[in-house]
Formats: sequence, C-alpha cells, structure tokens
Amino acid sequence: MSLSAVLFDVDFTLARPGHELGPEGYVRAGARHGLSLDAARYEAAREDALLELKLHPELEHDDTIWFAFTERIVLGMGGSAPESYDCAVEITRGWERHDNFELYDDVVPALETLRAAGLKIGLVSNSARDVHAFAQHHRLDIDAGITSFAHGKTKPHASIFRAVLNLLDVAPENAAMVGDSVEADMDGARAVGMQAILVDRLGRHPAFAPRVADLHALPGLLGLA
Repeated sequence: MSLSAVLFDVDFTLARPGHELGPEGYVRAGARHGLSLDAARYEAAREDALLELKLHPELEHDDTIWFAFTERIVLGMGGSAPESYDCAVEITRGWERHDNFELYDDVVPALETLRAAGLKIGLVSNSARDVHAFAQHHRLDIDAGITSFAHGKTKPHASIFRAVLNLLDVAPENAAMVGDSVEADMDGARAVGMQAILVDRLGRHPAFAPRVADLHALPGLLGLA
C-alpha cells in the first residue's frame, strides 16, 4: 500500500476528557441542579449505561441518545428525575468544549512524524464539536476534519469516512484509520477499503491486529520510523 493519509478518531485516541467530564465534574454539575451525586458510583454507573447504549438504527447523529446515556450515569450516581435530564444535557454539552480535553503526550510527536513523511492528516469524530476549532485550540496540524453532527451520519457509516477522504483527495486504499473503537473505527474503515489500526491504550483487545498500545508505536507500524 502506498500510504498518502492517516485519519484519526478524536476521543480516547488523541484526547481524553478532563476533570469536568469525570466523576467530580458530574458531582459539581449535579449540585448545580440540586442533586447530590456520589463520585464513587461513577464507574459502575457508566458501565451500566454502556450496556444500554444503542446508536440510531440508521446511524444518524442524534444528540438525544447521548443525553439519555449521560442521564443513566447521573441516575446511577444517585440522581433523580426530572433534574437528572437537565444535568445530563449540561454535561453532554461539555464534550463540545475544547478546554475540557487534554491531548495524550504521544499525539504531537506522532503527528509531527507523519507530517514530516509527507502524509495528509484528517480527523473523523462521532461528536458535535467543531474539529477544526478543536485542532486549532490544541495546535494540531490537520488537513481536513468531519464530525457526525456536521455530516449527519455516525461512524461506522461508510459515508463519513468517504467524506473525509474526498476532502483529502485520497483513495481509501491509500489511507489508514487510527482509532480506539473496533466497531466504529476499525470495522467502518475496513468496510470502505482502508487500513485500520487500533489504539488500545487500556489493553482491552489483545487479539486485535494491527494494534498499538499508544501512538508512539504508530510511525514504526506504518513503516515511517
């Protein structure tokens, strides 16, 4: 394969949510809505909410899915309706704020290596954020980016991958997708003919290949180091 471009997922691939989107952030948001939430119950509540999470059947971007997901977490931490819904909307909207995220320390060196090799860089995210503003805020040098909010379809729908590739003017067989989700990123990219590389920071998919533990290993896997 002659590689011309690398596409990246954003959340948990390039950036992790900060304190305002974690357990203590939920507690503070809950207090603003008159709720007393227990930070110690966050992890279990999130795991339970993930079990009930279902994407739109036509893979349409739908914010109400994420409002409901976050509300399940709030309820699992001790919240109550109807205040739990307004609290969930506030927290979910927090994912659109660029300053609520911090880059992993391997991101900038990896992207600099890709750029030095002459590769184009794109972002594709299932979110409502402005990815170009996100990249500018975090000083990431990218050539194109699309979110499901702007595009209308979420990963793994083929059209969102093709839309970014069209902006980059790169054929699928000359591009690689890097992300943390097997279903959304890996399966979606492979379905359109792209190479797909899993970033498995927590070691949850040891049998998946190709796979890297972090982005420090990405240039070598792509034959650039």
